[in-house]
Amino acid sequence: MTTTRNFVVVGTERWSPGRVGRVLTMSVIALMFALPIIGFVAMAFRSQAGIEAGTDGFLGLGGVSFGNAIDSLDELMKFGPGGGGIFAQWMKNSIIVGVASAALAVAAALPAGYALARLRFRARKPWLIATLLAMVMPNTVLVIPIFLEVNAVGAIGQLWPVAILMGFFPFGVYLSYIHFMTTMPAEIVEAARIDGLGEISIFLRVALPISKQATALVAFFSFVASWTNFFLPLALLTSNQDNKLISVGIQELIGASPLFNATVAAGLDVKLYMPHLALATFISMIPLLLMFLGAQRYLVRGQTIGAVKG
Repeated sequence: MTTTRNFVVVGTERWSPGRVGRVLTMSVIALMFALPIIGFVAMAFRSQAGIEAGTDGFLGLGGVSFGNAIDSLDELMKFGPGGGGIFAQWMKNSIIVGVASAALAVAAALPAGYALARLRFRARKPWLIATLLAMVMPNTVLVIPIFLEVNAVGAIGQLWPVAILMGFFPFGVYLSYIHFMTTMPAEIVEAARIDGLGEISIFLRVALPISKQATALVAFFSFVASWTNFFLPLALLTSNQDNKLISVGIQELIGASPLFNATVAAGLDVKLYMPHLALATFISMIPLLLMFLGAQRYLVRGQTIGAVKG
């Protein structure tokens, strides 16, 4: 009997009026954010005729079909000079730049973070402060100086300068620094030095094996920053239509749509409307979702980087 009473009390406390109110409030807020997302995804699977007729029901869910998405994809792939295909090229360019910049960011951030966390050298604190300043500096401030530097080497319109520049990721250095400070005790480093290991050997044999979470975090955030960056690709890749990234390409698709710029769209053979633009945006998000799903296990663990055990 006592056990039953305790269970009832616990159950009553778990679903008290205050808790029910909080759950309902958060559910309403979540629904407010979810409805626009559902409507946006549904738009990619609707037809322009159904939108104009207004017969697709609530959020357009009544007019959703894969056939509409295939038709929109066919029109989207026709966009561009020389018979189209420019959208697929933009996606390919973004994947190349994103993967290359993430690899460069990881290769640079982990050694730099380890050095700042566990090596003893002069100007260590100034370097850390410089890293923090570079991390909080807006990217738009650096666009013009970077453009002048890239133009000086004659690389405007090429992908490799963008990949290298996006590989410069101070936030990744800071994450690695926090990781090695919190998960790699100084006693381990001292013991390795007493055993005769050099700093490079300590990094390769001791630090790297325990840095999977930091690697996943740096790679993920670097890839996202590269994929969503707009101003740098806009400044460096505008001279070459085939080398544009999807972040700039989406803006170009919107600017060439009759919904937003009837003058420009009048001279184009392919007319892109709301379903085509929604599908292009939805496709552009797929690599980010795949990147997140692939690194999710390490990202969840990596959220505790910097936490202090009680």
